[in-house]
Amino acid sequence: MRRLDPELWSAVYGTMICVAVGLPVLVVGVRGGEVVTIPEAAWWLMFAGYVLTQTLCTWLDHRFTRPAVRGFFAAQVVLGAALALTAPRAGWTSILLIYTAALGAYLVPWSLTLAVIGLNTVVSMTAAGLAGQPGPAVAVTGVLYLLLQVASTFGVLGQLRAEESNRRLSVAHTELRAAGVLLAESSRADERLRIARELHDLLGHQLTVLTLELETATHKADPTEHVARANRVARALLADVRSTVGELRQRAPELRATLERIVADLPSPVVHLSIGADVRADETRTATLIRCVQEVVTNAIRHAHATELWIDIRDDDGGIRFEAYDDGPGTPRVVMGNGLTGIAERVRELGGHARFDGRTGFRVTAEVPAP
Repeated sequence: MRRLDPELWSAVYGTMICVAVGLPVLVVGVRGGEVVTIPEAAWWLMFAGYVLTQTLCTWLDHRFTRPAVRGFFAAQVVLGAALALTAPRAGWTSILLIYTAALGAYLVPWSLTLAVIGLNTVVSMTAAGLAGQPGPAVAVTGVLYLLLQVASTFGVLGQLRAEESNRRLSVAHTELRAAGVLLAESSRADERLRIARELHDLLGHQLTVLTLELETATHKADPTEHVARANRVARALLADVRSTVGELRQRAPELRATLERIVADLPSPVVHLSIGADVRADETRTATLIRCVQEVVTNAIRHAHATELWIDIRDDDGGIRFEAYDDGPGTPRVVMGNGLTGIAERVRELGGHARFDGRTGFRVTAEVPAP
């Protein structure tokens, strides 16, 4: 279910405005008056077509290709002009022209939007003339509708720029957090490696020498209880040092807390993160998972037009299974950009494989074996 975000509410209000514009024509028709210059059935058929194309261009645009949506918009432009010209005395019908121009800023290049504004201005002046208004009133009507269209179009352009800035900020936010986590973990890993080497070179060497000396002493002299006890302690210490060194080399960052920091506070999409309690990842696999999460979040922000994203990481017979999917429209053909290629390469380096599916939303599935 799509979340009612501001963009969807805008589409709801747009449809309500378009429907409301037809109410004066309906009221006058019910009272027996005539405000349309063609048969009412034909006018209402065109009005239904306008509302349909408006719905396709706003509510359902994500389900069609860009050329198809622009075709719907072209039909909307023609139907809006026809409605205004065939009901010049309806009063509010020309409001459809303002809404059409504003919608053009979403769907077509700026040059075509200017052409639509010019056409709608001419249509509004012609409709005013057909309604019997004098020349000065026709000119004022044209200027008024021109200014209203330009104002609404600039308002839409400002909103689009703000949305693009928010998307870029969200992407930068995600990438910065992922880079910060990996950099911090790299520093910690280097420090653990340094400590491990020092433990091995210093304590390990000394304990090994001590063990050899005690072993020699037990053969050359009469063994005593204290010497034997020292031998056992030295061997135990040596085993502890080796165990500590191995643990320091393999210890990975806390996966859940790390990934939660990356996806926290994103305005959109809403990220639902699920990590199995039995998932165990070393440093290399943790770094790969961090990059996978970063890429799918970035992809959802930039390309998927998704409002919600689900990320699931769980144990798979000792290995790790990563799955992410969103509620966007998807794509019939997945294009492997740098981000998706990076996921596939990182997973393949660990001996696993990744799959990408865009038929229903966008889904990424990756599986890596246990270390």
